[in-house]
Amino acid sequence: MAPVTFWQAPRQYLQWAVRAKPAIFWSIVLGSFGPVAMVVVPPLRARFGDGPRQQIPLSYPIPRGQRKIPSGYDD
Repeated sequence: MAPVTFWQAPRQYLQWAVRAKPAIFWSIVLGSFGPVAMVVVPPLRARFGDGPRQQIPLSYPIPRGQRKIPSGYDD
């Protein structure tokens, strides 16, 4: 059976692709979930109460008070 083009007969082409080139077919199927997830997942997360994340600190917090200088470690 000669491979048909997708636009001639989509269903027949998909059946051929599953048998002849399964790695390419399933990578396209799994890859198509990415754009769908970008639309579907954020509203679902908001519905389940997952709010915005806290901001990641960009520096170490400076402690309050005097700095205790260690002694006995001089060369």
